[in-house]
Amino acid sequence: MEERNFDFNSLIGIMLIGILLMFWISSNTQIETTISENENIKSDSIEITDNTKKNISLDEINDNLFTNEFEVNSINELEFKNQTFNIKFSEAGGQISELALNEYVNYKGAPIYLIKDGNSTFNLDFKTSNNRQINTKDQDFNASRYKDGDNEVISMKLFVSDERYLEYLYTIKPEEYLIDVKLQSKGFSDLINQNEDYNLSWKLNGIRNSKSISYENRYTRLTYYHDGDKIDKLSQMGDDEDQIKDVNWISFRQHFFSSIIIPSETAFQDVRISSKDLVEDESVDTLYTKQYIAQVPFSYKENEINDTFRIYFGPTDNNVFKDYDLDLDQSIPFGWGIFGAINKRVFVPLFRWLSSIFPYGIAIIIMTIIVRLILAPVLYKSYLSQAKMKILKPDVEELNKKFKDNPMKRQQEMMSLYSKAGASPMGGCLPALLQIPVFYALFMFFPSAFDLRQKSFLWADDLSAYDSILDLPFTIWGYGDHVSLFPILAAVSIFFYMQMTMGQQTASQPPPQEGMPDMTKMMKYMMYISPLFMLIFFNNYASGLSLYYFISNILSISIMFTIKNYILDERKIRDQIQIDKAKPDKAPSRFQRKMQELMEEAERQKKNQNKN
Repeated sequence: MEERNFDFNSLIGIMLIGILLMFWISSNTQIETTISENENIKSDSIEITDNTKKNISLDEINDNLFTNEFEVNSINELEFKNQTFNIKFSEAGGQISELALNEYVNYKGAPIYLIKDGNSTFNLDFKTSNNRQINTKDQDFNASRYKDGDNEVISMKLFVSDERYLEYLYTIKPEEYLIDVKLQSKGFSDLINQNEDYNLSWKLNGIRNSKSISYENRYTRLTYYHDGDKIDKLSQMGDDEDQIKDVNWISFRQHFFSSIIIPSETAFQDVRISSKDLVEDESVDTLYTKQYIAQVPFSYKENEINDTFRIYFGPTDNNVFKDYDLDLDQSIPFGWGIFGAINKRVFVPLFRWLSSIFPYGIAIIIMTIIVRLILAPVLYKSYLSQAKMKILKPDVEELNKKFKDNPMKRQQEMMSLYSKAGASPMGGCLPALLQIPVFYALFMFFPSAFDLRQKSFLWADDLSAYDSILDLPFTIWGYGDHVSLFPILAAVSIFFYMQMTMGQQTASQPPPQEGMPDMTKMMKYMMYISPLFMLIFFNNYASGLSLYYFISNILSISIMFTIKNYILDERKIRDQIQIDKAKPDKAPSRFQRKMQELMEEAERQKKNQNKN
């Protein structure tokens, strides 16, 4: 057998292979360790375990601040649920990525989401000491949670190093719609540009929740409370923006639900707000209504970020708002001035009391009856004035003929006639004007009444939305793709009411004077225009509002019929007028004297013009 000599080259080869294997095994072990450390970052207890990231120089931090060197390798969401909310917090931007109100559903029976599918962006922007712009929405945070008594606290930390970080603290209290938010930094004093404020920017697209997106959009609006007690709004339609000071809160109202940002201590200053209408075509734009943006500047405190505020996520409900004593009820569009006062002091408590006893549809009917009975004396005065004018019409026509060539004398004699008879051409209009605040207040009340939401009555499954008895396979411009019955009933009732009253008004209306419009023709036009307007305009409105108008018109017809046939006696009124006409002229009132002076002045000016 041939003897083999020792091959030195083979030995070297084997040794090299062994060294390579040992290096490969060592490398794999280091990779596994790194992966394990990254998984530890995601635990509830936030801990930076990579010692190589400690003791970094300030120059290195400034050059590499928030460049993903200290960020996690994957993005997680932390979910929290209680009786009020179902919330998801995302480590991407450290913000709320999803928020649902557990007590409510939309028209499809799905949960009410105020934040979902990226419709909300929460961002802090600031500059570093070397003037780099940082936006936290582009950064990855580390999430953790803990208990503070009964409160749940969600912590979102954006680490620069283990001793330097930015933190968002969200505190959620049981059975409350307010979430406390605290912004704080640690070790940032030499990393940030102290000469410029940092800014909070919140962008939110309002999610559709109602059957009619156009109707919902009509009551979706950015509202803000500022300068102590002022309520203002951005434009309801189109795009609008503003810059405001001393802001107590900003409401992103989505009709029956609101997202409201509220300062915890001092009012916000120099806030920029904007609103953009996202609904151009109802058949196409069906997901969002409006886009809201609020930009709030903050000043550094002791060279660090340290500010708190609150956010309300919940129903636009007067009952809920009052629990917080923040004047949030001012965001509900009950109307301005006297109209809002009537709603808040009369109709809101009245309807709440009635609906606690009766079903909501019956409560509307009973409240309508109460309102019409209270206004019945006004209707009586109006009808009485019309009856007197009807009786005086032959006398007025005679005066027109007698003083055809002397308008001033004719006017004087007419005023004397009206004064003796206790009648006035405006007598029928003034009572109607007195009813306008009540009618307009109720017009604002029903679309804003949260209590009506998803309450059914007869064929209407939701008194806060339109009732549909027929869905059309096409869309009629201005009308919609359905047929609502309550607006039809309201339109028919107002037609008969106006037809009933027009005869009386026409008979009482004096002949049109030269240069004056013919009121008789105008009333004939209105008899057809008003029902048509109600039929079309209210087809997409809340069925509760149409129900109110229908019942109100029926009651008005009934009251008018009763007054005409059982209360007023035209023969007695005529006899009384004849007695009053025989009496000496009364001293003219202050108003009559003023009118007399104006007519005399007008006559003098006319004569001077004729001379010239």
